[in-house]
Amino acid sequence: MDYLYLGTKDDGQSSFETRNLIFAQADFAPPAPPMGVSPAIPAKALLFLTLPPGWRDDAHRSPREQIALCLSGRMRVRSSTGDVRIVEPGGMWHMADTSGAGHASEVVGDEPVRLAIVQLV
Repeated sequence: MDYLYLGTKDDGQSSFETRNLIFAQADFAPPAPPMGVSPAIPAKALLFLTLPPGWRDDAHRSPREQIALCLSGRMRVRSSTGDVRIVEPGGMWHMADTSGAGHASEVVGDEPVRLAIVQLV
């Protein structure tokens, strides 16, 4: 499963990568049959955000390393190098740009963006 990764390069600029989760068959919830399971990622907290239509930010760093799961709405994210990605419902976005120039983001369209945020340790 592909997901969007936004990190900080050595020069302080944020940049995107497409990364892939690898799944292995495992007995995750016996007696259910085996299923594809990714490696565990230690997490600290789960929270939810709602961004109203018209919300935008010129630039900020991620407050901590975290993964956003887009539940509804669409948002445009621009790295400090100028690359742009659209995050849509079902999209997963790993924010690791906790230093450097950060990123800019804005709600696209007239629907609020609702995100589930998993803050990592």
